[in-house]
Amino acid sequence: MTEPREQLQAALKEAMINKDNMRRDVIRGLLSAVKQVDIDSQKTVNAEGTIDILQKEAKKRRESIDEATKVGRNEIADQEKLELAIIESFLPTQLSRDEVKVIVQETIAQTGVTSPKEIGKLMGALMPKVKGLADGKLVNEVVRELLK
Repeated sequence: MTEPREQLQAALKEAMINKDNMRRDVIRGLLSAVKQVDIDSQKTVNAEGTIDILQKEAKKRRESIDEATKVGRNEIADQEKLELAIIESFLPTQLSRDEVKVIVQETIAQTGVTSPKEIGKLMGALMPKVKGLADGKLVNEVVRELLK
């Protein structure tokens, strides 16, 4: 796999050549977010850091979609969905709910967690396994479902 930043740069060039303004603007925003972290931390963000930034941007879009849908602003939700699709094209393939469930069950067996009071312990062991591969909200839902 190529460096995520290189992928973004290549996709930006392609979007500019194809005059795809929507894609171009979203990718520019992503590159800007990565560059801002470079400046703030005073060092170049590595590939894992770039993926983290992309995930944060995707999470922002998901939250915006939820909020816009709640208040009936479907045009904003549609715009955010398009942006989210572009961002997700640069992220690793996400695990399905069933795949997350299997990982959660394995981690429950390894940690011996039996009650909802121990969710913190379970999440501490679980999140490194699914980092970058599953949305934290989905993981949390599956954990709560299995620890009822």
